Amino acid sequence: MPTTPDRAPALRVDRVACTGHGVCATLLAGRVRLDEWGYPVVDDPQVPRPDGDRALTFCPARALYWSDRP
Repeated sequence: MPTTPDRAPALRVDRVACTGHGVCATLLAGRVRLDEWGYPVVDDPQVPRPDGDRALTFCPARALYWSDRP
């Protein structure tokens, strides 16, 4: 995914696609937490690319994605 020179892509969650497995919160502890219903909240979207790519790969619902949008 192309990025702007001054900003790295941010990790986002497609809240409609997410089914609340919690894999992302396990793989990205400290950056993603689960809300009271078990759905992810991305506290720090500036995830290192290798860690984010791993979370995208293992997300059962394929609900994680990279975004260049603020």
